[in-house]
Amino acid sequence: MQQRDQYTSVEHFLDDESFKRWVLRGEDTQGWEEWTVDTPQRAKLVKDARVGLLAMRVPEEKVSRPEIQEALQNTWAKIKASDTPYQNTVRVPFMKQNWWKIAVSVLITGTLLMGLYRAWPGTLPELLQSSPAPENQIATLIQKTNTADHPLLIMLPDGSSVLLQPRSTLRYPVRFDERSRTVYLTGDGFFEISKNPEKPFYVYANELVTKVVGTSFRVKAFTDQENVEIVVRTGKVNVTSTQSAGNPESEKVLLLPNQGLRFARQSGIFEKIEDLTQEKNLTRDLSNIEKLSFEFADVPVAQIFKTLEQAYLVKIDFPAEKLTNCYLTTSLNDQPLSEKLKIICESLGRRTRYYINENQITIQSDGCN
Repeated sequence: MQQRDQYTSVEHFLDDESFKRWVLRGEDTQGWEEWTVDTPQRAKLVKDARVGLLAMRVPEEKVSRPEIQEALQNTWAKIKASDTPYQNTVRVPFMKQNWWKIAVSVLITGTLLMGLYRAWPGTLPELLQSSPAPENQIATLIQKTNTADHPLLIMLPDGSSVLLQPRSTLRYPVRFDERSRTVYLTGDGFFEISKNPEKPFYVYANELVTKVVGTSFRVKAFTDQENVEIVVRTGKVNVTSTQSAGNPESEKVLLLPNQGLRFARQSGIFEKIEDLTQEKNLTRDLSNIEKLSFEFADVPVAQIFKTLEQAYLVKIDFPAEKLTNCYLTTSLNDQPLSEKLKIICESLGRRTRYYINENQITIQSDGCN
């Protein structure tokens, strides 16, 4: 049994140096991510400790307007949820109440109101009247939002790739920790995950958590839609709800290639789709990357690059003349884009390199061996 297994209050977490490093710096050498989701009760306690720690330690100049709004709304929601009628209650002396709850509330409110007033004077009434924010409070993440009318290619720190659809947002750390890889999706994204059995990959999307090791799949989770949908192209994934994540008795759905899932957000009901060919609502929305094959037998390299352009909706610049007589036989299925390019370049020779800049890919080569 680890010492943290005996933590029963927020102050226990606030005294733990490894916990503070995880929250403030994203360093998870002790496996806090996996440990947190073991039980719902533990997740709730960790969340309270995290909010308190961030309120006490986040510098004012690094707090963005959305973060301030989200934290304020969470604070007011907590205050409203704890309000009780005057009748049938027992008055408790002030100093005998839970001191950490009072301290956290004061710190959150004071710190955020001060930062808000300095950065955006006159906006406080609008924030106080807005609706409650999502439960999760995520810090120190890169946020990419696709405001274009075509998919956006995102390369993650571990070499995994995400094809983010319009009106969608992905949040992910600058670097993943040593025990797991976690990202947060709002909207529609197709994932190709770099294989690493020692570091499972988690996608949090609305009320669902998708856990994989190395596979390709699509998650569609818009906040204004009734359902969350998942389609698996290769490999396998485990899906559960965020409320029951880590509970061994909770409902989990295993999805294999060409299977899908529809989750009703209001009722919390899982609908597993065994045969995607019979589900027109899902298959009609499949993107090029989900339809194309990446099995190549004695195919010109130029044609392989064209297939990648069609799949990822990117532009690949390569020396066509030098690669005219280059053919390749390989399987690039179940590989993220960076691994596909690496395999192609290594097959052509040591003097072949690739560079990725968002939706532009450049190949440098002296030709094939």
